[in-house]
Amino acid sequence: MKIVGIGLNKTGTKTLGWCMKYWGFSHVSCSEDAFKLYCDGDFEKLLSWVDAYDSFEDWPWPLFYQLIDRRFPGSKFILTRRKDPETWFASLCAHADRTGPAMFRKHIYGHEMPHAHKEHHIKIYIEHLSACREYFKNRQSDFLEVCFEDGDGWGELASFLGLPLPLIKFPHENRNPVNHINQEKP
Repeated sequence: MKIVGIGLNKTGTKTLGWCMKYWGFSHVSCSEDAFKLYCDGDFEKLLSWVDAYDSFEDWPWPLFYQLIDRRFPGSKFILTRRKDPETWFASLCAHADRTGPAMFRKHIYGHEMPHAHKEHHIKIYIEHLSACREYFKNRQSDFLEVCFEDGDGWGELASFLGLPLPLIKFPHENRNPVNHINQEKP
């Protein structure tokens, strides 16, 4: 079984990745090498990455979830989202302020920095959520949508994946550094 986080960046993807590693899955997060394969259209090599690991989140994995679904039947897909598009956009801007211009943002959103393109970014965010929901609309056993800000956490993930419920506090990874509390890594 493959477990694919299909939420856009700044939706709790790193928290989801932490959870996958906690459960012992071999995991891949954002990867420049994999993203280059995606940009080059080399999906066979990219799918060999999927074959080699158990779980995925961040770029480029949410960009070709349909292909992963077709190639790896029985996979599980987790759509992470923020409590609202405005919160997501504010987080995206804060992240851009910390990291500077990025090729990922340029390729996905059309702009290296989001600040002056709010409507455009929010439109992409909403369309991505809608596309994921539509694609999986009759497949609840393969698809879970979570919002960690709304209280989703271990219970939803464990139930969906058929895994034991951890007895530790649910993590919050990749917080704004001003508010970050160190979390022990698995």
